[in-house]
Amino acid sequence: MQYRALGNTGLNVSALSFGASSLGSVFKNIDEKEGIRTVHEALDLGINLIDVSPYYGLTKAESVLGKALKTVQRDRFILSTKAGRYGENEFDFSADRIFRSVEESLDRLNTDYIDILHLHDIEFGNLDQIIKESIPALQKLKEQGKIRFTGITGFPLHIFPAVLEQIHVDAIISYCHYSLNNNRLLELLPLLQEKGVGLINASPISMGLLSKQGPPDWHPATEEIKSACLAAAKLCQERGKDLSKLAIQYSVANPTIPTTLVGTANPDNIMKNAAWINEPIDLDLFQDVQHILRPILNRSW
Repeated sequence: MQYRALGNTGLNVSALSFGASSLGSVFKNIDEKEGIRTVHEALDLGINLIDVSPYYGLTKAESVLGKALKTVQRDRFILSTKAGRYGENEFDFSADRIFRSVEESLDRLNTDYIDILHLHDIEFGNLDQIIKESIPALQKLKEQGKIRFTGITGFPLHIFPAVLEQIHVDAIISYCHYSLNNNRLLELLPLLQEKGVGLINASPISMGLLSKQGPPDWHPATEEIKSACLAAAKLCQERGKDLSKLAIQYSVANPTIPTTLVGTANPDNIMKNAAWINEPIDLDLFQDVQHILRPILNRSW
């Protein structure tokens, strides 16, 4: 496993990190014991960053993760969770709710501190409140020793400069913007490097677009994007290859992207993902897939 510096935090994070949303049965119902085994397998493989949220599975993901971590030495992992989003349309970025949210997460996660606390999907909040109330609440928690570092997450890239030009956070999570079909996250790198902000990249398979199974029914991508990704998946299958493998290899290969989150509740899958990143990329396949995806490159939803 490779390790890279996460901004100016002083943390060295594994190039591949573990997204625990799957533990909340977000994509399909899981076997809890298998999910716990997956966490332990990830740690044994050298993965040291685990990201979760009370929103995933409506607290289930945090609860299952907490059971998994109960028997693990605290210095073996870097724990990232979130506050501010608690349901599909339930958002509360007030300082009071953030303070309560942290206490609830600490209890579910069986720990007495969180390494990185992110405000979850800030595009659904009021940016003025985020800057003047929510992030100062995180800074207070940092002073109290309940969290070590502050962060924000969101989908549209423009929200990050809007915040970072006004107030400091230690890290961000961006998803679906550094993958085979969309690499616009690269546009943000100069600002992050200037500010010393750590970058966590999420969803290298674009929430299922870049997989042989295809995206879930709720995926918001256009039909044109879905069709192009399906064509790329079929090409890989015809050659006995896996588009997901190529996608994960691509995301992890860039040394300027400190870490990339992958989510699974299957121990075999996390072993497979970790093995993939140590194999060389099939450059011929990569070029052919790029050709198929070029018409929809950097298109979002």
